[in-house]
Amino acid sequence: MFSSLDKMIRLWIAALQFSELIVSSIVHMLYGFYIFSTAVAGDLSQALNELLSKPNMNIEVKEEVVPRDTSTNETLPPIVLVHGIFGFGKGRLGALSYFAGAEKKDERVLVPDLGSLTSIYDRACELFYYLKGGRVDYGEEHSKACGHSQFGRLYEQGHYPEWDEDHPIHFVGHSAGAQVVRVLQQMLADKAFKGYESTNENWVLSLTSLSGAFNGTTRTYLDGMQPEDGRTMKPICLLQLCRIGVIIYDWLDIPWLKAYYNFGFDHFNISWRKVGVWGLVDCLLGNSGPFASDDWILPDLTIQGSLRLNSHLHSFPNTYYFSYATKRTKKILGVTVPSSIFGIHPLLFIRVLQMSQWRHPPDVSSPYKGYRDEDWQDNDGALNTISMTHPLIPVEHPSRFVKDDSDCHPLQPGIWYYKIVEADHIFFIVNRERAGVQFDLIYDSIFERCRKHVFRKTPQTLPNETHH
Repeated sequence: MFSSLDKMIRLWIAALQFSELIVSSIVHMLYGFYIFSTAVAGDLSQALNELLSKPNMNIEVKEEVVPRDTSTNETLPPIVLVHGIFGFGKGRLGALSYFAGAEKKDERVLVPDLGSLTSIYDRACELFYYLKGGRVDYGEEHSKACGHSQFGRLYEQGHYPEWDEDHPIHFVGHSAGAQVVRVLQQMLADKAFKGYESTNENWVLSLTSLSGAFNGTTRTYLDGMQPEDGRTMKPICLLQLCRIGVIIYDWLDIPWLKAYYNFGFDHFNISWRKVGVWGLVDCLLGNSGPFASDDWILPDLTIQGSLRLNSHLHSFPNTYYFSYATKRTKKILGVTVPSSIFGIHPLLFIRVLQMSQWRHPPDVSSPYKGYRDEDWQDNDGALNTISMTHPLIPVEHPSRFVKDDSDCHPLQPGIWYYKIVEADHIFFIVNRERAGVQFDLIYDSIFERCRKHVFRKTPQTLPNETHH
């Protein structure tokens, strides 16, 4: 009798898990389709407007254009916005902006397009060559170990070739993008880029993190990563469906489609033109390709993966650090629950609830010494709030909680100032209207901090402003 009851309970749990998988898959596919169709519709609308405006081109109203003095702007360090997982930079998805147009708030902003699912390390390499120029070099040893080409995309002209210690850069990273900048800064300090022996950590003037993934997330386990090792996937899970879709997408290698959106695995050479049908089968079976190794984004976002990364990443004394940690949870009678029903994006609501109730399997060793489930309950639907404040594992970096931005002026380098914001993980990206006035408040504060409160030698001179 008890064995029959046990079987029924197991079947019921399996049915619930399968239903959740189906619902999550449908929600994620619908959101992906929404983003893609929005980009296409925007491009079609723009093309149509240009077509209709052509007959009126002979009617011209001349206005006196006052030339602006841009010499001052050229001396300002650029602000580089680094996207997160499944993200995209300028030039992808047509006119759609990952940062919802925030890049228009300053005249010297760069928005690089990095691999949306490639590893933190690979993306750091791509970001370096995007800025300096040249062909992306992932390193001989790393490339051999991970089974991909050593060289990747060619940037014939760097977007900031003068980048060095005397011409440092402000970085703003969303989600995994913040950890990419940390890895890049460590590589600069370690002089890891062949042919660039003069790099150092001072090339990075500041790092602002927006929902940054510093300490991993329990969502990776809900999506399918094994909590035992943080490297492998469960046989049936959302990530397995994602893996199959990405492999087929890259294998088909449709030029116009990949020019519109690219997962970033071109250096794995899994196109049908190179590997044929048997190469596709080999990738799907997990014997080759990006998912056969740890060289993709999800292993880096587990708690174990973040611990491995953080073990050799430092915070540097001449760099300014500021992070915005987001949360959409609250406590009711001691129980952590979603803080809102309508304020959380439908893509994230189920995950906010699941992450708030996450318990590390009791039969699996803790991911780090001192781990407690209750510390990881507050979240924004993608990352745990504890992961976004500042680097905590395996060693906690110097930090200071900030309630109001003015509380931290003047800023001190080498310290992680962090502020907790009521928002879900995608509140400040893609769709500007969702955040409303909060969108302007948070990005205005970020850009103002970069331009007015972060400097090493003398305050920067802004356009139409003179220091006496």
